[in-house]
Amino acid sequence: MERDELAGWLRLSLTPGIGNVAARTLLAAFGLPAGIFAQSQAALQQVASSAQAQALQREPAGLAALLDRTLEWLQGTDAHGVTRRLLTLGDPGYPAALLETTDPPLLLYLLGASRFDLTQLDRSIAMVGSRNPTSQGTENARAFARAFGEAGIPVVSGLALGVDGAAHEGALEAGGPERPATVAVVGTGLDRVYPARHRELAHRIAAQGLIVSEYPLGTPPLNQNFPKRNRIIAGLTRGTLVVEAALRSGSLITARLAAEQGREVFAIPGSIHSPQSRGCHELIRQGAKLVESVGDVLEELRFDGGPMPPSPAAADDAPEELGLLRELGFDPVSLDALCARTGLGPATLQAQLLELELAGSVARLPGGLFQRIALG
Repeated sequence: MERDELAGWLRLSLTPGIGNVAARTLLAAFGLPAGIFAQSQAALQQVASSAQAQALQREPAGLAALLDRTLEWLQGTDAHGVTRRLLTLGDPGYPAALLETTDPPLLLYLLGASRFDLTQLDRSIAMVGSRNPTSQGTENARAFARAFGEAGIPVVSGLALGVDGAAHEGALEAGGPERPATVAVVGTGLDRVYPARHRELAHRIAAQGLIVSEYPLGTPPLNQNFPKRNRIIAGLTRGTLVVEAALRSGSLITARLAAEQGREVFAIPGSIHSPQSRGCHELIRQGAKLVESVGDVLEELRFDGGPMPPSPAAADDAPEELGLLRELGFDPVSLDALCARTGLGPATLQAQLLELELAGSVARLPGGLFQRIALG
């Protein structure tokens, strides 16, 4: 993209009072941004308010600095094949699925493997959920995402802590030679990583998939930007799977946006005692499809069949450990309750629980509780 063309798009995106809706109206009336800024105030007022027309006549503060910064960023290179791109609303590479939504972003910044682009998301699934999931929720997210990846289905999420991070990790474990393994839609500029603890994960996503943002470089993590980016997560994909969510979770915003955009909504049920399952249960009441396996999603979206998430429980577990798993169930339970259920002493139970914990079948929770995390 030439400097003047980029300057026009950045100016339009930065003009105060001009949101995506007003920008699309202006583009429809006058063509490219250069055509908009060539108009008189009177002409602009035919399709915009007086205040908007006046704002369009003035160059936004910080435009020159952002233009230089963006050009420098776009020209940056990476030894691992990671490229930096900018898509405008009229670009041929702009994803058709996102264009069909009610509020497609004016600009999309992309950071990722050069062999991938957003047009490869015609068969993809969004996975979202709690930032503070249970151990079972984390394992579900990772296992489902890995199975989607093995079936050649990219996983789109938001790089947040919790379910998002686990979903990205699972998809990366499966890899994606022909399609991006996973796509992270973030709420900051692409010259920043938020949360900071996901810096290494973000580098891996950029190498095996894509990181996407509608926000200009330098944009910090602002609270209002994260719910807004959820419409992109939902809009890029064929459906949204909510792994685990409380009733006031931002994941329910993504599910609502997906439904409003005509996409499928899926939810994994959980324990009736877990606050982190209540959001999923509410979605199911509202018509979301209850999901117990990857096959439920593949069948509904008419994707080709793929492998099911494996059970973390090893086939050669000792009989007494398999019996303890059955007694554990999937709800958090105390050591005293397990003693009462099994008739075993605390020392014996502690030894068996430690073996299961090391095998990845049981998680030790705060408050002296234990929870089974096997899927099978």
